[in-house]
Amino acid sequence: MDRTLESLRHIIAQVLPHRDPALVFKDLNVVSMLQEFWESKQQQRAAFPSEGMVVYESLPAPGPPFVSYVTLPGGSCFGNFQCCLSRAEARRDAAKVALINSLFNELPSRRITKEFIMESVQEAVASTRGTLDDADDPSTSVGAYHYMLESNMGKTMLEFQELMTIFQLLHWNGSLKALRETKCSRQEVISYYSQYSLDEKMRSHMALDWIMKEREAPGIVSQELRTALRQLEEARKAGQELRFYKEKKEILSLALSQICSDPDTSSPSDDQLSLTALCSYH
Repeated sequence: MDRTLESLRHIIAQVLPHRDPALVFKDLNVVSMLQEFWESKQQQRAAFPSEGMVVYESLPAPGPPFVSYVTLPGGSCFGNFQCCLSRAEARRDAAKVALINSLFNELPSRRITKEFIMESVQEAVASTRGTLDDADDPSTSVGAYHYMLESNMGKTMLEFQELMTIFQLLHWNGSLKALRETKCSRQEVISYYSQYSLDEKMRSHMALDWIMKEREAPGIVSQELRTALRQLEEARKAGQELRFYKEKKEILSLALSQICSDPDTSSPSDDQLSLTALCSYH
């Protein structure tokens, strides 16, 4: 732990030379420090040259507690994990979580190396109850994950987040299974999507998939959205990276808005009544 703290102080001294490492996380101006950190990274290493800067989003609310999200260059997203009584406090808390993760991302252990890939694949095999042979088979989830890591050798985990989120969404959305049925390998799918960013066009395509699923199984969008909202809140309060959960919510909300604008005229089931309630919430 002492070595980790010392490494963080060294990183702060390099990237934020005008800041006292001992006071960085106590400074109330953490919002400007996070901005300064990423501006410095872009100047030093041209990190994420095609991406914008740090972006904040505050959820509309009539009163506390307030929620704020911050998206970093490269796509990683974090939120405030404390109960905040003002929007400014929520913004600072989200910035603090993002700054801590940004600094940890600079540690050598967060860079994708051969050793990192080996450990990550072993953890993936254990979590899926598969075998190490799966890692060499790109048609499996573990094999696709192995391929993605090797294709991003040398990058940090935050730099890898965009592609990882796309893969998670394709898996959740059922797109990987559908593409496999068309004889496209996961490796081909990953290579294809590596060329694109997670933007409104991709979200719209995934939302259309969920609209089709709603026609086949009425109520599925409302169920998935409730799950996504719960997962997002739990992950935010735990200080975790939020991109996957937040994108799920955005995609399902987009699908829901389309469904609500063209509701089914058949007699409502319990799931359809729940869907109506979520439409009102949205």
